Amino acid sequence: MTEESGRGQGPPAAGVADGLPASLAAVWGLRERPGKGPKPGLSLEKIVAAAVHMGATDGLAAVSMGRVAAELGAGTMALYRYVGSKSELLNLVVDAAFGPPPPLPESATDWRAALSHWAWAQLAAMRASIWAVPMPISGPPITPNQVAWMEQGVRCMRGTGLTEGQKMSVILLVSGYARNEAMLEAQLAEAIRTAGITDQQMMLDYSRILAAVIDPHRFPELTAVVESGVMSKADHPDEEFTFGLERILDGIGALVDSLA
Repeated sequence: MTEESGRGQGPPAAGVADGLPASLAAVWGLRERPGKGPKPGLSLEKIVAAAVHMGATDGLAAVSMGRVAAELGAGTMALYRYVGSKSELLNLVVDAAFGPPPPLPESATDWRAALSHWAWAQLAAMRASIWAVPMPISGPPITPNQVAWMEQGVRCMRGTGLTEGQKMSVILLVSGYARNEAMLEAQLAEAIRTAGITDQQMMLDYSRILAAVIDPHRFPELTAVVESGVMSKADHPDEEFTFGLERILDGIGALVDSLA
């Protein structure tokens, strides 16, 4: 899924396990709650839950240490005993929002079926918490749920003959495709909402405008596409995702077959 690095303003969180930020060590169960300072009712779990609720209600940009502290009835400085920066908090928020991967179904008996299910499950998780998708990525997965997604993705390719490096490249390719689809859907939905029209009307308008501005001699291929009427129809997002995913799996399959 998504990650963000960098440090925010404020004092560092107390205690580090194995060189990890204190909040990351805590969410992995490697660090206990601070022994002094925050009032007993405050915890990392409550902080993250409040931030998730805030993000789901008002968007990721609305999440801040100050607002979360106010929501919990605590001082902002109290939060820094559990999480060292806003970026650390956002990492945990996104991890909690997307949650762990659902179990692979019994019907996913080969690598292709398993990896397809994994990709669709990622898309479903991102659609359910679309507000968290814009979180910038600047590092590999490290939070518990994200690592669980990665583990399951690699497990899908067990017995394929792919090297460990190739498996990780497949994970990056498929998860990136799912994330791009979720981002595209979110941005188009916002554009449609802002314009106050339907997706079908948007495509009709686009087709008419494109037909009016392109020169058939300069853009003969696009002219043929417009004249076919395909640009006047709003496709269901699942259709587009299916087409792209199947082509990706075809390519992976060709690699797997070459190793047999």
